Amino acid sequence: MKYSMEEINLMCIYDTENRTTLIAELETATEYVDDPEMLRLIEHTADKLRHTTDDEFADLALFPAWDDGGEDDALIV
Repeated sequence: MKYSMEEINLMCIYDTENRTTLIAELETATEYVDDPEMLRLIEHTADKLRHTTDDEFADLALFPAWDDGGEDDALIV
């Protein structure tokens, strides 16, 4: 299943060690979100995760758009 950049960035805010925990964290987050757009994104992402297998989830490259996943990133002050 394909995920958008927004969905990947959202997932990266939470614990991505396993799909089930991530879904639970997204469901909990909906209680605290007032923004209708953000709420739709969270609910849509959680629904997609429910339809993703654990093997598919394990193959996802879960790096936020602001991070290329490398360890050589320098902090610029």
